[in-house]
This record gives sequence, C-alpha cells and structure tokens, in this order.
Amino acid sequence: MIKYFFNLTIFLSVAVCSAQNSFKVIPLGTYGGGDESNLSSYMAAPVNSENYIALDAGTIRSGIEKAIQKGNFKQSSASQVMQQNIKGYLISHAHLDHVSGMILNSPDDTKKSVYTLPTVGKIITDKYFSWESWANFTDSGEAPRLSKYKMVSLEDGKEIPITDTEMYVTAFPLSHVNPYESTAFLVRHDGDYLLYLGDTGSDLIEKSNKLENLWKQIAPYINEQKLKGILIEVSFPNEQPDKSLFGHLTPKLLEQELNTLNRFCKPGKLHHVPVIITHLKPVGDHIEKIKKQLKEKNALGIKYIFPVQGEKITL
Repeated sequence: MIKYFFNLTIFLSVAVCSAQNSFKVIPLGTYGGGDESNLSSYMAAPVNSENYIALDAGTIRSGIEKAIQKGNFKQSSASQVMQQNIKGYLISHAHLDHVSGMILNSPDDTKKSVYTLPTVGKIITDKYFSWESWANFTDSGEAPRLSKYKMVSLEDGKEIPITDTEMYVTAFPLSHVNPYESTAFLVRHDGDYLLYLGDTGSDLIEKSNKLENLWKQIAPYINEQKLKGILIEVSFPNEQPDKSLFGHLTPKLLEQELNTLNRFCKPGKLHHVPVIITHLKPVGDHIEKIKKQLKEKNALGIKYIFPVQGEKITL
C-alpha cells in the first residue's frame, strides 16, 4: 500500500509539472512599423531563468524600459538588462523593423552571438555593419572587425545550443516576398518548445510550401502538448488586397494556415496552443479590425493573445 501511494504521488507530481508553464516572453516591440519605439522584438527565457534570447531586435531599449516599469526586471537600467540578460539575438530577417534596435544599441552592448540563416546574416554584415553605414561590431564582413557580435549561421532543421542559456534553437526558412527569406525559430528548453515566426506570407500567396513544411515539423509537439505557444504575424486586416500584402498575413490567411496545421494534428490538440499575434501595423483602425476579424472567425477555438509592450506573457 505504501508503495502504491508513493508511485501515485510521483505520477501526480509528474502530471502537474508537465502542465506547468515553461517559458516567459517579454514583448519589447509589437508593431510592424509606424512607431520606432515599438518594433518587432521579444525576449524569451525559461520561466525560472534570467538568461534570455531576443527574438528579433527592432526595438530594444524602449521596450526594456517599459518592462522595467512593469516590474519584470530587478535592474533599474535598460542598459543593464540588455547587457546582462539578453544573451544573444535570433534575427528572422534583415528588414530594419527587425534589426534597428540591435544595430543602434551595439556600441553599448556586450559580447554575444547573433543567430541567422546565412542569407540573413550576409545582409546584416554587408549592408548595416559595413563601416559606410555603421561600425562593424561583428566578426564577419568588412575589416576591421570589432568582433563584439559572433555571427552564427543556422542550418535548416538542425538544432544547436544557444550560448549562455539553457535553450536550443532550430531554424526553418520562411518566404517573405518570394524568393526572399525570413525565418521561424523553434526554441526548446528541456522537452518543451516555443515557436516564433518572423514575417511571412501565406503559402498560397507566396507560391511556396515553407509554412506547410514547418507545420509538418511542429505537429508532433502539438500532439504531445509540448508546444507551449506560437508567435506569428498578422500585419493587415482582410481588406488588404493580395497585391499589397508584401509578404504578410491577414486574419483570413492566418486562419487558412492554422487549418492546414490542424490537419497534421490530432483532433482538438491545436486548441490548447496559445497564438500570440505579432507585427500588427498601427495604421488607422487596422489593429481593431484585425482583432475583431480573428475573433469572429475562430472555428478552431484558438486562444489569441495580443501582446502589449513590456507586459510579460507566461506560456
């Protein structure tokens, strides 16, 4: 009997632990343009760690200041958080609204790694850290190289450790105005996962299969309830013409992609994965329309989260 209760206690403990939150995400910037103080960037770490990775880096300092005001860091200085807590940058693509915070703050930053697909890293070193436009703080590209940032090239589908953190990352290419590449990052801590997608068009519009390939890869983690959240963009409301999407999603196109993902999942499993909507463009009443359109047509019962700059999300 004692052995029975002992085994039951272990079972219940494991069950509770498996349902606990695994990641914390702090939005440093949530918009896809229009406000240089609030551009795409999200700090992510395991719930019990202060070793963060930055998922894109459009805004850094302003977002950290908001997060400090909301009590998410013990430090009182944005520079201290950037230097001490951000251990590296995962950059999905090289558009300015995803890299400008990293570039502008590089003189005050500490040594760390920048993780990109090779095509993305080449743009960063050739176009931005080129001495003509900014000092070269990387270990690649034009000499002299100051080597503050170690440029790490990611291979499609190959997991590597994220230096100075407890996390690992796998990169998957996305299409952002085909043939230009963006990136999805699958971040792992222990046996749990977090998926972040940089800017992406739908497979239908991009004439691509990049998203379908990604959905096939992550469906097993959804079935096993190991995927704790998806961060994905919706830039425009449904009224935006296809010819003016420029490699972005609308609520209707996101719904189509989630339906494709759902076909690779066991019934009812996708319903348990929160979807954080990123890269909203603050033009007129676009954001209000996007929120309304996502909620109106939600046949899958997805829990949509609309991030607020500086407010922590626990997944």
